[in-house]
Amino acid sequence: MAEHNELGKKGENLAVEFLQKEGYKILDRNWIFQKAEIDIIALKDEILAVIEVKTRSSLDFGAPQDFVKPKKIQLLIKAVNAYINDRQKDFCDNLNIRFDIIAIHKSGETFAIEHLTDAFYHF
Repeated sequence: MAEHNELGKKGENLAVEFLQKEGYKILDRNWIFQKAEIDIIALKDEILAVIEVKTRSSLDFGAPQDFVKPKKIQLLIKAVNAYINDRQKDFCDNLNIRFDIIAIHKSGETFAIEHLTDAFYHF
């Protein structure tokens, strides 16, 4: 596996651990619909959090969250709509959907984790 793929996988694992410590229930990881992939789908307090994880080893080209582009956002929206339609019976009627980014920066052997809630809006 390429080094950047290993870093991305490590970042996703760290994000899951972080979310679980914050009281989120992880429903799915790496959920794919057509060309879109949702890194993490989690539930907390009747909020369905659709989470994009971005991990970087350097900030030279920008913060991790800067790499979530409009095309990726469009794909996430399409994918979460399919996810909800597929699992509609599993959710309550007053479920709110939120799009988050977990930005992870590796500095030496440590990782800084930032959870950006409501990182973008789908309406």
